Amino acid sequence: MPDNSPTQNELEPIPGKRYFTIGEAAKLCDLKPHVLRYWEQEFDQIQPVKRSNRRYYQRQDLLLIRQIRSLLYDQGFTIGGARQWLKGDNASDDTKQYRQLLKQTISELEDIRDLLKTVR
Repeated sequence: MPDNSPTQNELEPIPGKRYFTIGEAAKLCDLKPHVLRYWEQEFDQIQPVKRSNRRYYQRQDLLLIRQIRSLLYDQGFTIGGARQWLKGDNASDDTKQYRQLLKQTISELEDIRDLLKTVR
């Protein structure tokens, strides 16, 4: 059975909000909320802000979650392997995060351009 889940490059852009609920974060990362809660236990780097017993994720959290998702689902890492990769020398390689951020910024600018074209 073919895997129809979107790859890292096919995920929808992260909106320009400061905080995201667990439901919004799960949707933006193409995951279920229980997976995010589980990953919080497995990966020390995921630390959402907790207020009133609710989780709020920030942009950098979503980029990290997407990177973990890519390691596990696209590249075939185990959780232990992904944890090691993130803690090792590869963690300092922010190239993938910057590329994702640049792609998202370009996408957002294209959306603004298209919106401005329709206003004319």
